[in-house]
Amino acid sequence: MVGLPLAVGFVFGAIISPPDAVAALAVTQHLRVPRRIIVILEGESLINDATSFISFRFAVAAVMTGAFSLTQASLQFLLVAAGGICVGLAIGWLATQVQKRLDDPPVQTMFSLLTPYVAYFSGEMLHVSGILAVVIAGIYYGWRAPRILSGRMRLQALPVWEMVTFILNGVLFMLIGLQLPQVMNALAPGMATRVVELAILVVLVIVLVRFVWMFGANYLPRIFGRKARRKNRVPWQHTALIAWIGMRGADSLAGALAIPFLLPNGEPFPGRNLILLLTFCVIFATLVLQGLTLTPLVRWLGVVDDHVTEKEERLARLKANEAALARLEAIESSRRARHETVERLRTEYVDRIRQLRREVPHEESVKRLFSEDFEELAREALQTERDTVISLRSEEAINDQAFRRIQRDIDLAEARLQRPA
Repeated sequence: MVGLPLAVGFVFGAIISPPDAVAALAVTQHLRVPRRIIVILEGESLINDATSFISFRFAVAAVMTGAFSLTQASLQFLLVAAGGICVGLAIGWLATQVQKRLDDPPVQTMFSLLTPYVAYFSGEMLHVSGILAVVIAGIYYGWRAPRILSGRMRLQALPVWEMVTFILNGVLFMLIGLQLPQVMNALAPGMATRVVELAILVVLVIVLVRFVWMFGANYLPRIFGRKARRKNRVPWQHTALIAWIGMRGADSLAGALAIPFLLPNGEPFPGRNLILLLTFCVIFATLVLQGLTLTPLVRWLGVVDDHVTEKEERLARLKANEAALARLEAIESSRRARHETVERLRTEYVDRIRQLRREVPHEESVKRLFSEDFEELAREALQTERDTVISLRSEEAINDQAFRRIQRDIDLAEARLQRPA
């Protein structure tokens, strides 16, 4: 990199190596691509994010100390990664035990926000990978959460997490935006053209390398093994789409901003301003180039949604409702509840099961749980309920507390009609 030490090049490489899975998944879910592509992108992000930040840590250490040993670094990499996994499992288990004993959604939500910080700082204090500790703790916690968290907690926590994620991403872009004017002013005369050339070269390299890697990983095993040829066949169109979905984003921004300002001897970190500027250019170029061309590329490749998620959702809903109905029958047989109460619930479950089993065209059956007519009628009825309650509050026939309770029930009923993207 323009006369800078090789270790600085490794720092930059570690920064721009992880694709932004959040941006990629947001775009692909909107485009309705096959579930397999989503799974590959999600799994890739878990590995890439952790390994890139660990590599970044070693690269920065090499620049700061001026010394690097491949053997020692490889061994240290394994120890740091293994330690991060152990710390993550421990924090994830501890977090689930604490959540089991909490019964206040706001407190539980706050605790869920603090858990990643506890995992990260615990890992760093033990000189292992804090990033990997956060990832593993999140995986363990997410796997156990459905059994230990109440519905009330999830309904309150999910919007909070979405807002926190949005704010943190915005803060990252704001921070690098605040530094860009200083970085631009510090450039030598005529250096701007050189930076643009470097940015274009870097974008071409990361796109080309990703294509080579994706197609190589897909087709090379087929050459050397018969089993690989028979199973896990990924169409070349899917491979091309996965290779093109390599936008850089928040992870690269966070890495660039984490570069120290000074070396231990007090000198400026070599090439820090250049790395910041190139990182911003790469992020902007990939988000614009790859992000805006995904829709026409999906159409050109002929990639269509296989509706696996919707089919699995319908099957799971059907089995869950059938199990609940069987449980009601058992409760009625044991005379633990009144017949009228059981009959009321039975009617609801029978109606749901009939709705899930109904004979409809294939495309319609996987795209929506409720029929279009049912959704429109239900929305109109709910809006009438909402207007009536608002009028009652305006006429002071009900107080604000009663109004908010009824409004919440109407909002929840309306939310059931809205399928997430």
